[in-house]
Amino acid sequence: MDAKKGMLFIDFPPVLQLQLKRFEYDHARDIMVKINDRYEFPLQLDLDRDDGKYLSPEADRSVRNLYTLHSVLVHSGGVSGGHYYAFIRPTLSNQWYKFDDERVTKEDTKRALEEQYGGEEELPHTNPGLNMNPLKFTKYSNAYMLVYIRESDKEKIVCDLEETDINEDLKTRLRKEDEDKENKKKEKAEAHMFTTFKVARDHDLAAQIGRDMFFDLVDYEKIHPIRVLKDMPFNQVKEEFSKEFGIPVHSQRFWWWSKRQNNTYRPTRPLTQQEESYTVGQLKDAAIRMNSSELRLYLEENHLTLASRTKDDILLFFKLYDPEKEELRYVGNLLLKASSKPSDIVPKLNEIAGFQPDEDIELYEEIKFEPNIMCEPVDCDVSFSLNQIADGDILCYQKRCSLDQHRHPNVSSFFEYVHNRQVVHFRLLEKPKQDDFSLELSKRSTYDDVVEKVAQHLGMDDPSKLRLTQHIPHLQQPKHQYIKYRSIDHLSDMLLLRNPNQMSDILYYEILDIPLPELQGLITLRVAFHQATPNEVLFHIIRLPKGSAYSDLIDDLKSKVKLSRSDAELRLFQVNNNKIWKVYQPTEKIDAVHDPNVPLHVEEIPEEEESAGPRDRLVHVVHFFKDNQHIQYYGVPFFFLIREGEALSDIKVRIQKKFEVPDEQFLKWKFAYVAYNRSDYLQDSDIVLSRFQQKNIYGPWEQSLGLEHSDMPTKRANQNRHSFEKPVKIYN
Repeated sequence: MDAKKGMLFIDFPPVLQLQLKRFEYDHARDIMVKINDRYEFPLQLDLDRDDGKYLSPEADRSVRNLYTLHSVLVHSGGVSGGHYYAFIRPTLSNQWYKFDDERVTKEDTKRALEEQYGGEEELPHTNPGLNMNPLKFTKYSNAYMLVYIRESDKEKIVCDLEETDINEDLKTRLRKEDEDKENKKKEKAEAHMFTTFKVARDHDLAAQIGRDMFFDLVDYEKIHPIRVLKDMPFNQVKEEFSKEFGIPVHSQRFWWWSKRQNNTYRPTRPLTQQEESYTVGQLKDAAIRMNSSELRLYLEENHLTLASRTKDDILLFFKLYDPEKEELRYVGNLLLKASSKPSDIVPKLNEIAGFQPDEDIELYEEIKFEPNIMCEPVDCDVSFSLNQIADGDILCYQKRCSLDQHRHPNVSSFFEYVHNRQVVHFRLLEKPKQDDFSLELSKRSTYDDVVEKVAQHLGMDDPSKLRLTQHIPHLQQPKHQYIKYRSIDHLSDMLLLRNPNQMSDILYYEILDIPLPELQGLITLRVAFHQATPNEVLFHIIRLPKGSAYSDLIDDLKSKVKLSRSDAELRLFQVNNNKIWKVYQPTEKIDAVHDPNVPLHVEEIPEEEESAGPRDRLVHVVHFFKDNQHIQYYGVPFFFLIREGEALSDIKVRIQKKFEVPDEQFLKWKFAYVAYNRSDYLQDSDIVLSRFQQKNIYGPWEQSLGLEHSDMPTKRANQNRHSFEKPVKIYN
């Protein structure tokens, strides 16, 4: 007796929302798909119809479940992307409105309902004289969700909205949105009257150095812009700064910030008295003339009165490095005499750092960091001017220590570490989608350094048994070719992409059973050996010295497999696109393999071939199925000897016996002569060899005997050589 499955409802809600399940999982193709079939829905929906067949026995039958369509949510596009919009009639009148992002338009009922059913649409031919049949195409815009309102509740749901009905939080939010909208409108209208500029202070330098950055002084991208009227005098800006930060005007000195020839950015000189009398707009124009995209200034500040500058004065910036903690921080600036010596300020620097007054310290000048680090020791016994130190330069200092005392004993080595450090995510080549572990390395690490670090992490004794492969970011997969032993000098080259300005941070690794240099001297072949009995495929990985012939492969394979007879000869062939591509002769060199990453197929040559007559023929047999009348090849093809004058009926008997196919399954097979991707079906009485040319042609276009499988069994667990399962085909 057939079972009935369904669902009954105790009651229905005042507002009924129906999801039409336009998306579902396709088990055959292993993908999500969108269902664009036609689905009609009514303007009125009666859920009490047929004597309340949707209601459970305990449902309240006094409630009338008659619903009116209120809105239609539409999805336009496919499973991987699309666009949503809605048709709504707010008062349930005949007037529909289409809400498409910020655009709202009036629509009629036909547009809101009938055109959203989905299915196919017909268009007439532009030249009806040639073909009178209309053109049909699938509509990819269709209803995705429906909202119905119960007639008995519509007065409570579709009603006028009073201000008292709106939540106070929502009213506050709406008022703020209106204010923001008005402010933006006003800003846009007045935009031509305003300009922006940025000012960096010591507070910004201290907040960024050692955290967000290590080189230079400040990243202006992280400085909040100041918006003022273009015609505001800069002296008025100083007054505003005084009010906001409590810095007296006479304690403020603003510096131009610009790019140096070595691609670093530093304060270059203070604004002149005349420049401070300019408007902000005039200063910005001056900055643009100096090849700056915006007005950037540095504020030298002192809550006491700033000393007047002389020609001998220079403003220097100082960073302190702690080799024990491997920390760098900004400690301030000093206005010094260019004629003075660095040794003159050692007590002051020790005081700033909290060191003893007589602490022995080292000073370094930070010069540049691209493309390479330049951080040179400073001679403390000659003047700053002789050290070529000028306005805006950066001096780094630290306690003096021995080179073997710390990992990065001085500022220069620390900068090299920071500049070149790279976190690399390592993935096992067999699991290319997930990170296995991460290591912090240096871009300057050599090939040996990298594999040694990885081996240490994996607990391996011999790093030479590691093999690395580079990453392809846009495909999210490893490269086809691995990194040869010591073929790449540094980690930076391993991570470098085709675009010189981009680097990956992923490498794949394999653990080998022999050292990589030894392996590279061998040819590695993946061999699929087709046993005569039982009908199975065994895979072997065979390594031979470079320059070996296929006869060497045959000898090696014979020592690993069990043959049906001791004097059996082996045939080697390669398959491409499920057709026999090439047959290899024992005397050929293995270096000539079409593609070493594709399995090389090896089979015993049957005894019947040794007794073949002069007019018998060895043909290729392929497996195929029809997909929209197009031939699709699959599985592994094979060789089969056809006798002169042999009818298809006799060949079928031999093929069924060869592969031990049950009668029920074999009856579903069709036999065809296949050439140039076209099939010509054969009858049992046909003499098969009469269809074949009497010339052997190896290659993808060879004529073949085709076996069409219209009903394929599930996948066999024993890796049967001729698994006739139809593969999953994924359509984009």
